[in-house]
Amino acid sequence: MKPKNCLIFGGSGQIGRYLIRKLTKNNIKVTVVTRNIHQKSYIIKTQGNAGYIDIVEANIYDEKKIRDLFSKTDVCINLIGILFEKKKGNTFHNIHTFFPSLLSKLAKEYKLKNFIHLSALGINEATDSNYAKSKLEGEKNILDNFPLSTILRPSVVYSVDDNFTTNFMTLLNRLPIFPLYYSGKTKFTPIHCSDLTDIIYGVITKNIHSKIIECVGPEVLNFKEIIKRLLILIDKKRLLFPMPLPFASMSAKIFQIFPSPILTEDQLRLLKYDNILSGKYKSNYEIGIPSKKFFNDEVKKYAYMWRQGGQFSTERYLEK
Repeated sequence: MKPKNCLIFGGSGQIGRYLIRKLTKNNIKVTVVTRNIHQKSYIIKTQGNAGYIDIVEANIYDEKKIRDLFSKTDVCINLIGILFEKKKGNTFHNIHTFFPSLLSKLAKEYKLKNFIHLSALGINEATDSNYAKSKLEGEKNILDNFPLSTILRPSVVYSVDDNFTTNFMTLLNRLPIFPLYYSGKTKFTPIHCSDLTDIIYGVITKNIHSKIIECVGPEVLNFKEIIKRLLILIDKKRLLFPMPLPFASMSAKIFQIFPSPILTEDQLRLLKYDNILSGKYKSNYEIGIPSKKFFNDEVKKYAYMWRQGGQFSTERYLEK
């Protein structure tokens, strides 16, 4: 049975925008919480028909205001996550551990049908990563607080709105040489954003409570293969070289000084570990919601923006 209303945290991001479109298209009303309604509302309002989206401005730690929202919803979905720590309370512990724990307590108190939390694949093995440890601690607290919760662990999520393929294509466009960390052998199972939102929609409408579900795409690709595919798609040739770990660590220390770092020391540690199915939990295939979209087919749709000539290079590209 479909819920009447979904409460979404993190609705202005890549996954949030796809999810809002999916839910509202299927006649589910959404309430989206944002910290700055003036900056984010114009993005959120365009994702669905009028009358299906309510936007609420609130500090995510304002329990009183959040509590009021829980009294009016059936399902809560938490999409908030960070890849690097910032000032003003945006730490791994606050975002990945404390905040999801608060939401799960409220979900139990208000007897929600489901609390869906977006975590990350491959965090069990990454014991030396602060990012992974904060995610794991958050997951444990969620399941302790509200056993009916569903935790989704996606691999790398990509789309035209991502910070993954788009950033790499920008770098490959500008740099004559591209470094491969750990020789580019780290494995990933990239999942398209629309496939991930199909999984979330399926969990909601089928009332699935599988605790932890690993969400992956149909292909296993290592980092080097991903970069090579992107180079072909943007019609560029670049020298790829394995960067020695000491140099990689030194560059990460420098990069993480900047407000939006390309790489941090913690992210470098994460890159040691494969981002593929562990076999310890159910996958999206096992719950009957397989991924349908393949990496090359989807990235090709927007890669022209990084080719010489842009959209007018498409014909020349296809003739090759």
